Amino acid sequence: MKINKNNKGVIFEKQAAKYLKKQGYKIINTNYHSKFGEVDIIAQKDDCIVFIEVKGRTTNNKNNVNSNMKTQMANVKGYQFVNQNKINKLIKTSQIYMIEHNYNGLARFDVVSIDNGHITHIINAFGL
Repeated sequence: MKINKNNKGVIFEKQAAKYLKKQGYKIINTNYHSKFGEVDIIAQKDDCIVFIEVKGRTTNNKNNVNSNMKTQMANVKGYQFVNQNKINKLIKTSQIYMIEHNYNGLARFDVVSIDNGHITHIINAFGL
């Protein structure tokens, strides 16, 4: 069975949620959508709501690229794909969520990157 991009995203998000639960996070919502975009996971840690972007990458050695390019691509991490445009969408979507849920407490943005099975969790990756 061929795994498409959307299926990979679901798999990575489930892995990230499992990891976060082990770290003491309570998952509140997944795949929250607004007109501005989507937040992959919304969780609570202590007295803080956390909006989490999940990025995942697997290296496929069957691609028709030279070995130097494969090496370069293997060194690129998923979190490196969270650009300013994505950050802006996450911030706007999180603001909508907080308004809808009448939340005025602490909030932060994390990124969980899963690269060939290795998890990197960047806490407070960017701010409002």
